[in-house]
Amino acid sequence: MTDERILAITTTFPSRASAEACGRRLVETGVAACVQVDGPLTSLYRWRGAVEVAEEWRLTCKTTPALEIACTAAIQAGHDYETPQITIAMLTSSPGYAAWVRGSVGGA
Repeated sequence: MTDERILAITTTFPSRASAEACGRRLVETGVAACVQVDGPLTSLYRWRGAVEVAEEWRLTCKTTPALEIACTAAIQAGHDYETPQITIAMLTSSPGYAAWVRGSVGGA
């Protein structure tokens, strides 16, 4: 029986350059199989009692459940934000894509 479960870990950055730099680091170190950067998007949020509006770039990376901690730690290590948004969703993918993700990361 094959395991089609993968993770999508999402965060945001204040610039395309910082999102792409993080994504490249995640793929090069083997904690993510692929990373997608999209934006710009407009985020509205409360920070220190005030409502803020910011242009951000979203980074979504695909990895395995075994690499969740390593991947989120790598995201946090060089993140621009004091409290970065990091969300994690378990996905069921096609068997072929799940196998590709597992084969593209280290420590899976």
